[in-house]
Amino acid sequence: MPGTGRGARLVARLGAFGVVGAIAFVVDAGLFNLLRATVLADEVVVAKILAATVSIAVAWIGHRTLVFRRRRQQPIGRELLLFVLANVGGLLIAAGCLGISHYLLGFRSVVADNISGNVIGVALGTAFRFACYQLIVFRSGPEEETADGPVEGVARDAVTGDAAQPKSPSAKRRANPLIGASSTSASDPA
Repeated sequence: MPGTGRGARLVARLGAFGVVGAIAFVVDAGLFNLLRATVLADEVVVAKILAATVSIAVAWIGHRTLVFRRRRQQPIGRELLLFVLANVGGLLIAAGCLGISHYLLGFRSVVADNISGNVIGVALGTAFRFACYQLIVFRSGPEEETADGPVEGVARDAVTGDAAQPKSPSAKRRANPLIGASSTSASDPA
């Protein structure tokens, strides 16, 4: 089946994304609750922003080295800037949920703050960040990745992300290792 490898890679990436996200979540939620219970008891949004900033650093290291290690195509400075911007978007979503719940709706308990900021806000922010990471931050270049590393000569459709058909026989063999040298037709130039 043609899409099976791509689907398997996406599932594996989602799993690794979940593990890194879970670690960053523990950092975020733990630090938020520590700050809320101590020095920032009256400044819940500030506590959320500080906790999220620390968890963003943890997530950067995990995503760059584990989840998207084969998709990095941009210079590190640009990638970091895009990563931070995607996380600021996710943070604004989580802080917005917390602010609406705490200040606008008047749900001021620890449980309500955690549900709005660390459950609803983090879930919405996570979906936003994963989409940004896939499409913008750690996007694949003109090379298709495989379990063995990138395969050169496979262009991707800009909209769907599907691999285009390789043009040369050698690119076909690199794109599909099941195609052997003997399977090229007489009409293909060698």
